[in-house]
Amino acid sequence: MFAGFDNRQVKENKMPSLSIICGVVLILIGVFGYINGMMNDRASITALIPAFIGVLLALLGLLSQAKESLRKHLMHAAVVIALLGFIATAGRLVSRLSELTASPAVVSQAATAIVCLAFVIFAIRSFAAARRNAN
Repeated sequence: MFAGFDNRQVKENKMPSLSIICGVVLILIGVFGYINGMMNDRASITALIPAFIGVLLALLGLLSQAKESLRKHLMHAAVVIALLGFIATAGRLVSRLSELTASPAVVSQAATAIVCLAFVIFAIRSFAAARRNAN
């Protein structure tokens, strides 16, 4: 379960809302990471990468709610962005596996990877269910 959705509820019409929720969570991860860096005199624009991904996911979710005819295309675009977000953050974590510490940057990257992966998994399940229901 994720964000109040169970397996029966993950349908195509729920994906825009899930995109917005995941987007907001990613924005919060990025903003908190940046604020933490500012408080420790280590602020870096890279701390806002989760927020940039989150803004895109939230915008695609909002647009797909507004434009019903484009929902499928917009949600597929959101999945691509989330997949790229997962690959980038998980790849960065794996490449530094031997030197990982529980630093704020690592926690932010791990949280970003988890949120992006969860969105991708729910989206794939939703797309598969929509295809089954169409047949």
